[in-house]
Amino acid sequence: MARPREFDEQAVLDAAIAQFWSHGYASTSVRDLATTMGMTGASVYNAFGDKRALYARSFERYVEAGFRDRVRRFEHQLPPREAIVAFFEEIIRLTVQDAQRKGCMIVNTALELAPHDADFQQLLERILEDIEAFFLRCVEAGQAEGTIAPELAAVDTARMLFAVLLGLRVLARVRPRRELLEGAVRPALAMIGASLPTAKPRGPARET
Repeated sequence: MARPREFDEQAVLDAAIAQFWSHGYASTSVRDLATTMGMTGASVYNAFGDKRALYARSFERYVEAGFRDRVRRFEHQLPPREAIVAFFEEIIRLTVQDAQRKGCMIVNTALELAPHDADFQQLLERILEDIEAFFLRCVEAGQAEGTIAPELAAVDTARMLFAVLLGLRVLARVRPRRELLEGAVRPALAMIGASLPTAKPRGPARET
């Protein structure tokens, strides 16, 4: 009978995420991972395979606990236009709180791995399409309920919001200043008749 694992898989994956996110894929060794995860190198290989396989598992958990959780929370709890505002508001808040300037692991992966790895390229394409689709759903729903102008081209508006988001995630690595981030977002939100609220904490959110 297989011996049960003697570690908390989710906890060690979170440790791997922290290591990869802070240092990138290429600059992280299996020894670094083993130390961070509190495991031996052999245990890492036995449990997760090679470094690439562990990165894939870590990245999957990052996306699920970050972007997908954020979409679920805001789409289910808020009207569509407010969901867009809350999405950007949370991204800005997490960015200015990120003292290490880690940025977004999705964007970091797109820049570091996707150009050289067809599997990650396809995975990133699907994730980015999902982000754009979130904005499109919100815009179309807002138009249907009358809170977003019906004359706006929904697809183009969603793509504009998507592009602004990616710009924010790049700025998170080099110029993560609140006034700059908010200044980039305000014109985009103005197009849908929205604005950033004054600082009002929405409770804890996973940093992504």
